[in-house]
Amino acid sequence: MLVIVLENAPPRLRGRLAIWLLEIRAGVYVGNYSVKVRDYIWNQVEKGIEEGNAVMAWRTNNEAGFDFVTLGTNRRIPNEIDGAKLVSFLPEETGEAP
Repeated sequence: MLVIVLENAPPRLRGRLAIWLLEIRAGVYVGNYSVKVRDYIWNQVEKGIEEGNAVMAWRTNNEAGFDFVTLGTNRRIPNEIDGAKLVSFLPEETGEAP
């Protein structure tokens, strides 16, 4: 199983992903492909994301049962600790001086 979530992506990229994957909600794509095709699809996301951000998750044989990669600016930052991938959050920008 492969899941890609896009935010602020250009329509051209969304259309390209819709060729390969089923868009089950706005910006949420699912499918079931080999590693080679998954890498090709992610390469298309990298080329076309522009100012947006994306995450791709897929099933794999590890302790968590899945893995993921991210692209673009987001408050959620993946961190690997002792072989486990966790997500940390950046503080919100309030726009006020400290």
